[in-house]
Amino acid sequence: MNDTPGWASPGSAPSDDQGAGVPRPAQPADGDGAASKWSKEQPPAGQWSSPGSPGPTGPVPPPAPRWGGGQHQGGWGRPPAAKPGVIPLRPLGVGEILDGAVSTLRAHWRTVLGITITVAVVTQIADILIQRYLVPNPPAADPNATPSEALSQSVESAQASMVSLAPTTLISLIGTLFTTALLTVVISRSVLGRQVNISDAWHEARPRLPQLLGLTLLLPLISTAIMLVGVLPGLLLGSVAGAALAVFGGLGALLVVIWLMVRFSLASPALMLERQGIIASLRRSAKLVRGSWWRIFGILLLTLLLLFLVAMIIAIPFGIIALAVDGDGISGLLTGTPPEYGWPFLIVSGIGAVIGSSITYPISSGVTVLLYVDQRIRREALDLELARAAGVPGYGSTPGDNTPRS
Repeated sequence: MNDTPGWASPGSAPSDDQGAGVPRPAQPADGDGAASKWSKEQPPAGQWSSPGSPGPTGPVPPPAPRWGGGQHQGGWGRPPAAKPGVIPLRPLGVGEILDGAVSTLRAHWRTVLGITITVAVVTQIADILIQRYLVPNPPAADPNATPSEALSQSVESAQASMVSLAPTTLISLIGTLFTTALLTVVISRSVLGRQVNISDAWHEARPRLPQLLGLTLLLPLISTAIMLVGVLPGLLLGSVAGAALAVFGGLGALLVVIWLMVRFSLASPALMLERQGIIASLRRSAKLVRGSWWRIFGILLLTLLLLFLVAMIIAIPFGIIALAVDGDGISGLLTGTPPEYGWPFLIVSGIGAVIGSSITYPISSGVTVLLYVDQRIRREALDLELARAAGVPGYGSTPGDNTPRS
């Protein structure tokens, strides 16, 4: 097992043939070293006395580890799962994954907010300057235009929107890159119950930034290429049949993109925590998601909907305030012409975007990392490794792990 933030070297814990590297409990032996001849049906530990009799006296031994890492906590005579950090070390439910992401924000709020607010402020300032000085204003629509002229104006408006969207998307990708890298380190430490500051997170994440940048750029390129393949034949035909073909081809391509993005959704934590390469992290994610695609898809979709609601709750009031303080924006909406937003609108809406990003970034990254941890617990008994790394009594220590416990 590696030092933090990673818990395993690349490919060290196979998912499919789990028995290769997962420790199992030793069978009880008699005094002479031979296999025990005791019956397999033994009372649970700690429940030898009858329900009405007083319990045993003396010190209580530490709970034995739960071998295999795949059983729920509680039960007759079974101790609850260890919880050194924000999640219990056992397979997680949907609510526990979301709660773990929020708990990380609460437990390490100085570090998390320091990262997210810094990245959000820098990206918003860059976006405001680009929108103000570099992006051209959308063309005004002519209400008296002929059908052919209206079609041409629609094409020009779509092109202007794509031009204005490109720098915003690029800035968003860069911001996501840094927040994903740093927050992955913070969340991995919070699972072990360890404190981490921004300096520690940057020191751990910095060597992986080039690979993470490649992964961050590769996934949108794959999606764009698939969508182009889906709609291009219909666009080349240029008729009504071609338009229908483009629509159906686009829908089919969209389904393929969704399937691939869920399949590769755990690539970034695999890249950061296992120190994998780009292609190896994609394969690793596909291996962990295999057999659980619908479950992971549902959790990611639920998280996306929740984050969208949170973002809207924050963005709508700030949008109204921004329009109220910017007379040009309101006048443009009232006259039906494209509004030219001034500095007041950009600044107020930027503040709302910073607040929204500071909340949504940690939850989104937390869900992704905790899904990765959950899948490895379910398939590879990672809870044993995490318990050892956290110094939980009864789990032993990892050979060669000299990391100080907190």
